[in-house]
Amino acid sequence: MPNSNAKLHSNHRGGREVSRRELVSRSLQSAQHCLENQDFGTAYAHYLLVLNLAPELKTTVKETFQFTLFKWAEELDSLARIQDLFNCYEQALELYPNDEVICNSMGEHLFRMGFRDEAAGYFHRAVKLNPDFADARENFYRVANWLVERWHFIMLNDAKRNLTYLRAIESAVRSGSRSVLDIGTGTGILSMFAKKAGASSVYACELSKTMYELARDVVAANNMEREIKLLHLKSLDIEIPEHIPERVSLVVTETVDAGLFGEGIVESLIHAWEHLLLQPEPKNQDISAGDYGRVIPASATIFGMAVECKEIRRHHRLGMQEVAGVCLSNSVQFFSPTYAAAGSEETVEPYTTEKLSRIPGGYRALTEPCQVMTVDFNNLQELKSLATRKPWKLNLPVTEGGTLDAVVVWFVLQLDDEHSLSTSPSEETCWEQAVYPVQGLLDYSVKTGDTVMMEVCCQDCYLKIQKISSLPSECGMDFSDRDDALSLGNEAELCNALAGLQTSTKQDGSTPVCVLESTEIALLNDVAYHECFKAAMSKVLLSLNPCKDLHSMDVDGHGSGINLQEDQNKSSLDVDPDALYVLDVSEGFSILPIIAGKLGPVKAYSSVEKEQHQAALHVIAEANNFPKETLEFWLSHLEEESVVLQRPKSDKLWSIIILDVIETSGLIQQEVMEKAAISRCLLHSGGKIFPQYVLVYGMLVESESLLLESAVQGTEPTLGFNIAPFINQFKVPVRVYLDLSTLPCIPLSKPAELLRLDLMNPLLNCPSREVKIQICKSGQVTAIPFWYHIHLDENHSLNTSDESSHWKQAAVVLDEPIPVQVGDELVLDVQHHKSNISITVKR
Repeated sequence: MPNSNAKLHSNHRGGREVSRRELVSRSLQSAQHCLENQDFGTAYAHYLLVLNLAPELKTTVKETFQFTLFKWAEELDSLARIQDLFNCYEQALELYPNDEVICNSMGEHLFRMGFRDEAAGYFHRAVKLNPDFADARENFYRVANWLVERWHFIMLNDAKRNLTYLRAIESAVRSGSRSVLDIGTGTGILSMFAKKAGASSVYACELSKTMYELARDVVAANNMEREIKLLHLKSLDIEIPEHIPERVSLVVTETVDAGLFGEGIVESLIHAWEHLLLQPEPKNQDISAGDYGRVIPASATIFGMAVECKEIRRHHRLGMQEVAGVCLSNSVQFFSPTYAAAGSEETVEPYTTEKLSRIPGGYRALTEPCQVMTVDFNNLQELKSLATRKPWKLNLPVTEGGTLDAVVVWFVLQLDDEHSLSTSPSEETCWEQAVYPVQGLLDYSVKTGDTVMMEVCCQDCYLKIQKISSLPSECGMDFSDRDDALSLGNEAELCNALAGLQTSTKQDGSTPVCVLESTEIALLNDVAYHECFKAAMSKVLLSLNPCKDLHSMDVDGHGSGINLQEDQNKSSLDVDPDALYVLDVSEGFSILPIIAGKLGPVKAYSSVEKEQHQAALHVIAEANNFPKETLEFWLSHLEEESVVLQRPKSDKLWSIIILDVIETSGLIQQEVMEKAAISRCLLHSGGKIFPQYVLVYGMLVESESLLLESAVQGTEPTLGFNIAPFINQFKVPVRVYLDLSTLPCIPLSKPAELLRLDLMNPLLNCPSREVKIQICKSGQVTAIPFWYHIHLDENHSLNTSDESSHWKQAAVVLDEPIPVQVGDELVLDVQHHKSNISITVKR
């Protein structure tokens, strides 16, 4: 009977195997049928069943399963079924845990939904699985810039800053402060300083998940994981005894930004004094440092001065009344977000930041540096009073005449009685300075003896400097005898002074206001850009309709604008059936459609989205006697905004399509070649895409600055602590927003053409190219800066490296410097993949 039972079990197993195979086969057929009918959800369910029943088919169905997953995920995303979407990816990753394509796709969904920390984890995982997977690599680089900001590298490479903090912490610990809390620990370096100095208990908190995990790895690599307790918390959420057992005697922090207060140091220290620190040192009592609380840094002094700076000016104020024949004067008042922040109830950063020592064109001080305020971080009442303190007046005597463009602010951080750090523009420092651009005045000129006046306050965790104006010396106010330069005196004296004020921050209520990003204002100020587009558009429109009221077109900046306007006014009541269609899909605020509309019978479409920007364009159009029917907003005509590139009408095609090819940062716009491919199908015969092609130029340089800004250089700057291998995982090979005119570097070669991107003729494009570069100066190649010549046509081009250009430049930073001699030749491997350019040196 035993043999009979075995046979029975064998038959049973055989029957189950046959059933399994039949079910797998039917499910595969059903999945294929569902795919043909685009029923991706059901197809996905069938594939899940197949892969769970027949794991041996994983390799066979992998590509089809990926396709099904991605299509079903897109559908779930469009239906806002976010949880179902993530469940599908989790199921897929259980089946294919080492699939870099699925990891990358999951990261892309997370990133689009704003989960940057989580997205970075999946991108990083995909890159580790396949370092040559270009999509994941580019995604990781993009997210790395968000998660680990570039200033981490710069500050960790600043040995002077690190040593100053170490000395101050050592002094505090040796004087008795044995328990330490590091607020906003970042990589954990200050915590490790405290432990090295001999602190018995060290706690550190970090809100960013990425930085918390990085700090955990760094602390472990330095054998301190048992001695430093890391908390993935905001300091405001730390409670005793849940997170730390008792109050500490020392808080260390560097949660300060260029404007000192912007990282929330005041709020976090108020909370620390109330809940986490021992009581402050009592006056006139000699007690041990371990029995009272203290903070490093102990205090700060903020300084400011007024400056003239063309670069700041062109990013925050409109510098001309007319651009390429379009009159802008008095029709709209343009301001940058810093001006809007002054009167806004929203929490908006009221300043920009610049490294003044490297700003293009330099700057000129119009006043002497003046103390703006001091703050004692060891005084709880003073910290509390900052937020409630009423705005106070500050005046700066003008010592050199010029144009009032900004008030620049920096600070001296007093860590203790002996150790300090300065962020002054005259110091060798890793810090930038806070810049408060001057806007909204009638006259920006000042002369020696005048006074720059402003109002200062601390609000919403920011230092705000607002209501900046100038007082002419003829008004007769004398501040020289003031003991307190922050006071303007009594109300009567102030009223008399303001009566003679030659500038005004009050706006004409009838003039519309439009807030633009600083990059958009710089674009408006780019005269060459608009003149070049005007000439190139004129040429195309004339070639397409040479007999239709185009004789008056201003092709090269010369022509009869009066005749053109008369011709336009005659036909403004009806849309010309032969009108040529122009579409501008460049990002941000653009007046190119208005320039196009002034060139003849044109129907111009703008793709600006913001209502305020649309209103501003309407006002400018009306101020230029622009026929109302000539300018329209393209997005309002679209049923599906995601499909921007469509025919203007079912029976019409575009004469000109303007694409945004280069980002202000110096990189190529995402998906620009895909957009160009669609655009070519939508063009009228003889129509053009602008630009028609782009040439990428680059050169070899030696630049220590780029190295220090891109990666931590070993253990020397971090005083022997092993941090570099961990934070350098987040380094990116390309540095953006560079100004080559002021970049500290030594050119080792002449500029060379690296690549051509042709939007009109894709047959001329090559995805990869080898370029031989001749060395003209001996040194070490550390980076390859690159920029673009943007050709609207053969006769009209723009150079993104010109000083007047609104574009910045970018640079590839090499992992290891390459020593070269005059006469050597290096071969660059230049590749273009999905709008990303990679440049490597072939050995």
